[in-house]
Formats: sequence, structure tokens, C-alpha cells
Amino acid sequence: MPKADKRKEHPLSMRLPEADIDIIDRAAALRGRSRTDFVRDAAVRAAEDVLMETVPIRMSATGFKAFMAALSGPGTAVPEMVELFRRAAPWEANGSKTGS
Repeated sequence: MPKADKRKEHPLSMRLPEADIDIIDRAAALRGRSRTDFVRDAAVRAAEDVLMETVPIRMSATGFKAFMAALSGPGTAVPEMVELFRRAAPWEANGSKTGS
């Protein structure tokens, strides 16, 4: 008889006010997701953000010098960004930028 695979999922339970459930359900529906998928993705994303805030970035002395040189050097325009900032914002009157 084959050995049963060990279950890899772990349950997580929480009690939430009805208002919180309602807003989660509305947001999940807008994304076409189940409540469980929506909450899991949101929780994992939030956890990753916290971890990224606290994880030190390590590099060699040579790498750090190259990094600082790149930051200290002159900036280079990104054509797509230049074009984007030249466009009028949707809320600007008559579709034209003011002060241009």
C-alpha cells in the first residue's frame, strides 16, 4: 500500500467583525477571487513587505563603490518617462498642461 503524502497546508482561523468580512468580500469579488485566496495573497504580500524592510542588503566593498558611483553620477532621461510627464493629466482643463 502506498504511503499517504503528508498534508502541506496549515489552517489559519481568525475572528473578524462583519464589516471587515463585507469589505474583504467586496474586494475579493472585484478581483474575481475567493475570500480565502484574497486574504491569503494580501497577508503574504504584507508579510513580504515587512521582511523586505528589515532584510539587510549585503555587497562587497567593490560592489558598494560601484553602487555609490552609479548613484553619484549624472542621471539619464528615460524617454518613456519624459513622454509620460509631458502628457496632460486627465483632470487638467482642455487636456493641456499648464505652465508649458
